[in-house]
Amino acid sequence: MEFFQPEYFRRTEKDAIKCMLCEKACVIKNGLKGYCGANCNRDGELVNLVYGHPVALNIDPIEKKPLYRFLKGTETYSLGTLGCNFKCSWCQNYHISQKHFDEKIPSDIVLPDEVVSGAIQADCMSVSYTYNEPAIFYPYAKDIGMIAKENGLKNIFVTNGYQTEDIVCDMKNWVDAVNIDLKSFNRDKHLKFTGGELDIVLRNLKAFADSPVHLEVTTLVIPDFNDSEEELSSIADFILNELGTDVPWHVSAFHPDYKMTDRSATPSDKIFRAVETGISKGLKYVYPGNVR
Repeated sequence: MEFFQPEYFRRTEKDAIKCMLCEKACVIKNGLKGYCGANCNRDGELVNLVYGHPVALNIDPIEKKPLYRFLKGTETYSLGTLGCNFKCSWCQNYHISQKHFDEKIPSDIVLPDEVVSGAIQADCMSVSYTYNEPAIFYPYAKDIGMIAKENGLKNIFVTNGYQTEDIVCDMKNWVDAVNIDLKSFNRDKHLKFTGGELDIVLRNLKAFADSPVHLEVTTLVIPDFNDSEEELSSIADFILNELGTDVPWHVSAFHPDYKMTDRSATPSDKIFRAVETGISKGLKYVYPGNVR
């Protein structure tokens, strides 16, 4: 397989640079951070501020990612950093995803080889880049991932699917599995409540479905947001027709958090109806989440 190094940034006019890690494509002036708060322009170079600074480092069941058709029954070494390129109103990890890295705060450095050593010592079969959006710490994730690959470990991305096409292409060389959030099938709602364009997520879902990377999809079912029969049916149709009948779909229950405390938790019967919808459409693997 031929490897290439994607551009992480491009220089633009004057002292600004354009970040190429995700489709936000932030143009960042010298000394400032991008939208995610994890990358900055330092004298014309893109610096990944969170490189070596995970704020969450845990051993999780792989089913928690969630991945149900990949390395089933194993544990995965999971890490995340501060920052995100989305602003989801319901984010359940907002205490890290919506916080920017402050270089003045002392933080222990965890180098890529140390992450892999930790995974091996914990008898994990994989490393997961999760909790916040891993595209924003892609340079750190890839450096970990290449060492993990050399040591026989698998690499997992739990993502909102907002990478650039070049980053997606590069991921196919070292990432073994992805779970992508398909948060809504309504373009206006998706943009308003996440800050990201739905069509980019759909494009990347199709790109991974056409690759050797194992793909699973998650939809958090939120009352009065994306829980209509019409919208859930549309998501099931998209997975069936564009991704494939074998691609697992996780439909998970919402609980009030962050800026969406005005909504009630998703009733279990709503989740099980969504499962039935997916199965009736012809999907082979539809799983309920966050319910008994």
